[in-house]
Amino acid sequence: MLSDIPKDLSKMSQEELNKEICRVGMIAELDAVNLYEQLAAMTDNKLIKDVLLDIAKEEKTHMGEFQTLLLMEDEEQVKELEEGREEVEELKG
Repeated sequence: MLSDIPKDLSKMSQEELNKEICRVGMIAELDAVNLYEQLAAMTDNKLIKDVLLDIAKEEKTHMGEFQTLLLMEDEEQVKELEEGREEVEELKG
């Protein structure tokens, strides 16, 4: 399933628009990762599978680029990601 752009971007401030652009980019890259990995799982052709998984890996890099940009733009996101990491570490023990 491919995601829709979550908001009417034309009604946002430039600062909020920049954050949303990064989020939409992340969503698109994650959708691509899911698609290529699902397609790879469906084929028995090793070359096709290998190429699809290589492309999926590249999309993960792209997702990281968008995440890095988002974290440069959104201090609240940085804080919340750290809180999430801490919560998982607590549950992990």
